[in-house]
Amino acid sequence: MKILIVEDDLNLQSGLRDLLELEGFDVLTASNSESGFELYHQQQPDFCILDVMLVEPNDGYLLCKKIRETNQEIPILMLSARTQEIDKVLGFENGADDYLSKPFGPSELIARIKAISKRSLKKVTNDSVYTEDNSFMMNQYKIEPKSLRAYIGNNVIELTLRDVLILKLLYDKAGEAVYRDDLFDYCWGRQYMPNSRSLDQHVSALRKKLETKSDIPPIIQTVRGVGYRFDPLGQQA
Repeated sequence: MKILIVEDDLNLQSGLRDLLELEGFDVLTASNSESGFELYHQQQPDFCILDVMLVEPNDGYLLCKKIRETNQEIPILMLSARTQEIDKVLGFENGADDYLSKPFGPSELIARIKAISKRSLKKVTNDSVYTEDNSFMMNQYKIEPKSLRAYIGNNVIELTLRDVLILKLLYDKAGEAVYRDDLFDYCWGRQYMPNSRSLDQHVSALRKKLETKSDIPPIIQTVRGVGYRFDPLGQQA
């Protein structure tokens, strides 16, 4: 998952980047609202963390509002040293999904990110993959949506929510070419305006997780000019 951090305290920004990268996230950083909004449009992140007290030209509330006007579904977490109730209300009124007061612990931040992401993707997809323990097999891999894990032999592979959505759609359409637009609609949401490389980058990262053994055929195949396919026979395309 690609996370955008907009924080003008460079020490905190660096610490957040290190923490989230250790957790396996792809992290983008900006120090003010103007560069943050530009980076948001260029990179199309999956999640935003915005500090309330940003330097001019706009504070975090206005940045949150601008982002929310372009994307109704992207999860947004506000950070602030302010603790007054009105400050939290302003964050929610401008489109934030949650509000975390400084100082905060690393575990709480990670827990908030995971919880907000799960709620947001459930809202976008409204799919039973999140509410039922409906594991499924993709050749040698057992995919467990509820635990966000894949299993092959004794190996456990940690997955993201979007990883599971991609695999689930390919599984449901086994043997068929799945169009890029269908993958975006199902895995990102119909309101999402994707960067042309977002899907390819995510699939590339997912392949690196799953395709670690040369003797096991890949389960995600590229269909040139169309999208991707899962071959239930495990044959090379």
